[in-house]
Amino acid sequence: MVDNILNSIIHFYPEIAIVVTLCGIIVADLFVKRKGHTGGAILFGGMVVTAVLLLVQTGWNNSVFYDMIAVDPFALYFKLLLTLATLFVILFSMKSRELDEYSNRISEYYMLMAGMILGMFLMVSSTNLLLMYLAFEMTSISSYVLVGFTKKSDKSSEASMKYIIYGAVASGIMIYGISLLVGLTGATDIYAVNMALAGDLNQPLLLTISIIMIIAGLGFKLALVPFHFWAPDVYEGAPITITAYLSVASKIAALAMTIRFFRISFSDLSVAGDGAIWSMLDVLNWNVILAVLAALAMVVGNLTALRQDNIKRMLAYSSIAHAGYIMMGFVILTNEGLSAIMIYVFVYLFMNLGAFYVAMLFSNLTGTESIEKYKGLGHRAPLMGVSMTVFLVALTGFPPTAGFIAKLYIFGAAISAGWFWLVLIAGITTVVSLFYYIRVVRNMFFYKPDEGAEKLEFDAGTKIILLLLLIPTLLFGVYFTPIFEMARESVQMFGM
Repeated sequence: MVDNILNSIIHFYPEIAIVVTLCGIIVADLFVKRKGHTGGAILFGGMVVTAVLLLVQTGWNNSVFYDMIAVDPFALYFKLLLTLATLFVILFSMKSRELDEYSNRISEYYMLMAGMILGMFLMVSSTNLLLMYLAFEMTSISSYVLVGFTKKSDKSSEASMKYIIYGAVASGIMIYGISLLVGLTGATDIYAVNMALAGDLNQPLLLTISIIMIIAGLGFKLALVPFHFWAPDVYEGAPITITAYLSVASKIAALAMTIRFFRISFSDLSVAGDGAIWSMLDVLNWNVILAVLAALAMVVGNLTALRQDNIKRMLAYSSIAHAGYIMMGFVILTNEGLSAIMIYVFVYLFMNLGAFYVAMLFSNLTGTESIEKYKGLGHRAPLMGVSMTVFLVALTGFPPTAGFIAKLYIFGAAISAGWFWLVLIAGITTVVSLFYYIRVVRNMFFYKPDEGAEKLEFDAGTKIILLLLLIPTLLFGVYFTPIFEMARESVQMFGM
């Protein structure tokens, strides 16, 4: 027992680094008089250390803590993405004027972010149903508080309350589904669940109800239609830095957990190749059901985004639509589909965070999040205007941006698997998305600024952060081999 724990701790160093960082932020808040963004600096340093410890785990493929946590290439890939997203959002937070009013308790903000990233790390690597749920809740509870962090804003308080209510219901439904699955199989380990389902388990109705309930909980986290109703209000009311974080990091963690749960629990592990996918669930065509959910997300997300004037709300519906595009790879659930998902979320991180970053910078200097008020901003801040245009073109999926490569791979994987109708819907909704993205560009460049409107000036640090998001969005649209190779090597999960 002691040997197992000691061996497991060696594999758990990145998570331990986050816990130490969290404790460091609390201690610094108690003893440092001039706080400022001290907590942010500690968290940034802690995440850099975490990234180094993660890179040490390259090539590892083990199961630790009595098979409750997997340390494999799949988890490593998503943890690195989560670390990168966290580093960017920390930098955003240091530049956000929205948080200046709360400088006396800003360390609480970074402490909660540390708790949230710890929960997300556990989400992507858990192989035990109860640990998956605990990680899900750890992430959710931290995010509930972060959404309502700017408590002097009525919208923020309202968003936090709605998020808690929706989250509590989704969490309750999910844990009930998990309890049914555990009751049916007599196991909490997803490999043991797979073995039980491979045996003579003849309870199709209860199994179906269980899976539907679990999908409802995970669909809430992914903001899939029809579990998406919380997202627009929460994204609009939350601090823009947290909106950006939820739209990228939270979605990535939920996606990784969903993939691992379904691929291991419901695939025939005794059969090599992609033909084993979904073979344990022959009562309903689950891939068709998930394809319908993906199509609904694309249609509802894009059509509703057309009517939005608030930039955060528009990007919220855009993120619902992108969840649909990502789910195209999940419907397939082959290695090709998973590689396409991994490429997509990598690119999505840069282009979506970039769009939110420019929106935050405009909000800092103009005090508005209204797209109508963006008129002339492209002339007053040319670099920011051009950058926003690039990010929006990438989100649409047009060349020569990385967004085009992301959609090319995910569409190609779907076509290879014969999902032509789903690709057709994805193509039509992509064209629809162009209308609301281009509206932002039109307002920035096709209208002249008001007379006497001054140029918007940004410091060198702000521009460097922008370029760190902009350059990969353009570079990987031309030279995408490294992403493809990294994704292909990271498909491997422990036990498969």
